Amino acid sequence: MNWLAIANYLTLNWLEIAGTVTTILGIWLTTRRLLICWPVVLAADFIYFAVFFRARLFSDSLLQVFFVAFTLYGWWHWWRGVREEGEVRVVPLSLRGWILGLGAGAVGAVLLGWLMVRIGAALPHLDAALTSYSLVASWWQARKHTANWWLWIAVDLIYIGEYLYKDLRATALLYAVLVLLAVLGLRDWRRAPAAA
Repeated sequence: MNWLAIANYLTLNWLEIAGTVTTILGIWLTTRRLLICWPVVLAADFIYFAVFFRARLFSDSLLQVFFVAFTLYGWWHWWRGVREEGEVRVVPLSLRGWILGLGAGAVGAVLLGWLMVRIGAALPHLDAALTSYSLVASWWQARKHTANWWLWIAVDLIYIGEYLYKDLRATALLYAVLVLLAVLGLRDWRRAPAAA
């Protein structure tokens, strides 16, 4: 094992590694439906904004801005639910909600992809589609819909390939872990009490 190479990697990629660790902690706390997940996720949003901007993944950078808004909304929405019901209760997503969410993701992917081509982003269409559907999953998560985990599993699997292609190895590993956490979240949220 080359300790100098490891030290060099850690020095060059410390911000990405910090984002990875913070994101894993935040998502794990989310799977447990613990309110403390939101400030941890908020820190990860800011860290990954910088990571993605440096990699010229502008859609992903923009996504972090939206994540900040969704994180603040989710924190408030969950806090209100805990105050009223004593815990975070999940809410089923209707067929209409599925159709509207997936349709909004498709429209967002086309519009954002068009913009990203014009500003010279790396992987403009793929990154735009993943960003758009991540926004849908974030909205569903903030609204406490179990369906968010299904969408996160699909999106995160594709993100792994994108990040490997962009040589963001720690982030690709993070997204592999996020797939596993999404599976745990899906399992745990299915067992959780539903809102009345």
